[in-house]
Amino acid sequence: MKQFFKFMFASMLGFGLTVFLVVVFFIASISALIAGAENKEAPKIAQNSVLHIQFENTIQDRPSNNPLDNFNFNTFENKTPLSLKNILDNIQKAKADENIKGIYLDIASLQANMASVEEIRSELIDFKKSGKFIVSYSENFGQSEYYLSSVADEIYLNPAGEMTFKGLSAQVMFFKDMLGRLDIDMQVIRHGKFKSAIEPFIREDMSEANREQVSTLVNTLWNHMTEQISSARNISVEQLNTIANELLIRSAKDAKQYQLVNDLKYEDEVLALLKEKVGIEKDDELETIALKKLNKVKATEIADSKIKLNSKNKVAVIFAEGEIVSGESRDGVMGSETIAKAIKKARQDDKVKAIVLRVNSPGGSALASDVMWREVTLAKAVKPVVVSMGGVAASGGYYISCAADKIFAEASTITGSIGVFGLIPNMKGMFNNKLGINIDRVNTNTFSDGLTPFRPLEEKEKEALKSMIEDIYSDFTQKVADGRGMTQANVDSIGQGRVWTGINAKEIGLVDEIGGLNDAIAFAVKTSNLEDYRLDEMPAQEDPFEKMMKGLSSEVRIQILGEDIGKAEHYYRNIKSVISTRGVYTRLPVEIIID
Repeated sequence: MKQFFKFMFASMLGFGLTVFLVVVFFIASISALIAGAENKEAPKIAQNSVLHIQFENTIQDRPSNNPLDNFNFNTFENKTPLSLKNILDNIQKAKADENIKGIYLDIASLQANMASVEEIRSELIDFKKSGKFIVSYSENFGQSEYYLSSVADEIYLNPAGEMTFKGLSAQVMFFKDMLGRLDIDMQVIRHGKFKSAIEPFIREDMSEANREQVSTLVNTLWNHMTEQISSARNISVEQLNTIANELLIRSAKDAKQYQLVNDLKYEDEVLALLKEKVGIEKDDELETIALKKLNKVKATEIADSKIKLNSKNKVAVIFAEGEIVSGESRDGVMGSETIAKAIKKARQDDKVKAIVLRVNSPGGSALASDVMWREVTLAKAVKPVVVSMGGVAASGGYYISCAADKIFAEASTITGSIGVFGLIPNMKGMFNNKLGINIDRVNTNTFSDGLTPFRPLEEKEKEALKSMIEDIYSDFTQKVADGRGMTQANVDSIGQGRVWTGINAKEIGLVDEIGGLNDAIAFAVKTSNLEDYRLDEMPAQEDPFEKMMKGLSSEVRIQILGEDIGKAEHYYRNIKSVISTRGVYTRLPVEIIID
């Protein structure tokens, strides 16, 4: 019998090892296949070519280098996000290449934050300075897609297509009633009348202060969008608002009637038009090149570029993305240890002549934010530090930015939110009344069991927390004042947790310039008086194969189950973040999605 069990154990062990090796081989094969597809030689661009721009996947500042992070095992499709920097650079390359005569914008769905859309739109406007054309076509224009396409010389919509043009809306979900039914009381200590990140847990609707700031936010964004569309399409802002208010775009014919598009055409008709524009016969084949194909074209081929791959001068671009936590960065989360090390490394590297900190964060831990702020101040003392704000650089995201020599933001960047809060759930009622669980304790001192979810806060504890938060807010506002050349009183007047768009932030002094990542890099190069340079992206990304092996089981589980579990996981992570919060937070009060 012992021999039998030994045999069975050895068999199962062998089978498990075999399965493991097969999975590893499978993953390695897919990785090699994907990598091989990306490592082809630079494309040869034919004469009279058209750059065909499609954004099939999401657009991120710095996508993961792990080819399986976004590989769909159901459909065997590679959904790797697109790099914003690559998109911007490739449009520049197309502008400089004599063989590329124009751009064909063919955007079915634009998965990007508004600031990224703004950066791409600005790059397309710059492309038009070359005298080359931009033609846009779609079967369905959403508001983001149309805003980007409005830069085109000609816009065409499918005769049976659709268009959305109705204005912007910000909606907040409130959980107070649900938490009440579960006998959970969310205990809040905060500084800042606008610091409304905690409102969904303690209210059933927006406070007047929150409604004021959100209203200002969406109206500023909408006004900017309509002004830009008005300028591009020669339609008054008043008319655009009438179109939105009256829901006048109900069919493709309406879009043409109100001059939002030039005409209604099918795709084959648009392709025929493109042939005419590049001067070829209708029976000839139109030479198109996909945007991502230009990834392999060297940036040095851009006219008058100072980028030299062998340059001794480096400009470090440090990507600081995600919610701020202490420790190391991980998927979707910015770790203070990781970013601080990257800034320190750039500071100590004599070849790095300037640092560009790309911030895309709603904030998070106040302590972790302060750790990174310290490294920014140390770096600023020895070389230029420029901040480029992405879609959001608020609260803790602004904290780590405020000490920079120069801050760039897009008009639609969400920033500010200079405020502090602490959130501690009291779950005693749920444990006692809903689950029948009672908790007893033995303390050595009066508040040894303090900051626990198993009982409500005592007044002395609330007093202590309030004092902590006031100290952190005072420190936060003083650091902003020092970094921005303001008085602390002035910072407090525009702080209080209030959120601002990039446009408003520039008006009140929180931001220096409206511009994108490339603008920030150009400023860093100019300030450093560099004749040539090369970019050094930081922090270094983890080896993709090692990363895959570390998270093999969870990664495969999520991907095999498909995209829906990924969406559910997003909400799960948000809830988990609130429940597991430790310490004091500086975080954006609301997530804004432009639909």
